Amino acid sequence: MLAVVPLLLAGGAFAEEKTMTPLSSGVPMIEGIKALEVGASAPDFSVKDTEGKVFNFGEEKGKAPTILVFWSIFCEPCRVEMPIIERLHEKYKSAGLSVLAIALDGEPLKNSILGFVKQEGYTFRVLIDELDEKEMFKVADPFGVGGTPTVYLVDRSGKVALAKVGRFKEEDLDKAIQSTLKK
Repeated sequence: MLAVVPLLLAGGAFAEEKTMTPLSSGVPMIEGIKALEVGASAPDFSVKDTEGKVFNFGEEKGKAPTILVFWSIFCEPCRVEMPIIERLHEKYKSAGLSVLAIALDGEPLKNSILGFVKQEGYTFRVLIDELDEKEMFKVADPFGVGGTPTVYLVDRSGKVALAKVGRFKEEDLDKAIQSTLKK
């Protein structure tokens, strides 16, 4: 055990790490990853939710405006933002808003994700991102997610109406939802 400590302190870790660039909001971002811009088409995807049911965004996209929240149970800013997402979900679900929270923690932590969601009382659908054959996230990578939380609002036409990486103001997201629901 003691032999490992000097190795780590001397920079002896062998895994190559991507450089992280902190945003003004304090969220570290993986360099070189660019989030989707407003007006871009939201990519289709298919992954399982916490109950093991397959969700296909391509079949749902366009039926209703959708908030996509990319998060992790280990992300402290996510833990602050998720109650806001729940409040907005409750406020606008009867108007047709759909909310999808995409956990980047992976299948091995499914029970922890499910436990956290139940403990906090979240009622929106939670999906678990997974790696494809190229070791790329099936959902986060096509959306250009380089840090958490990342929030997208996708309108009825399947286009990105709002893209936000890091902390956000509830009022700003609320206004964007109202505007998207009117279209």
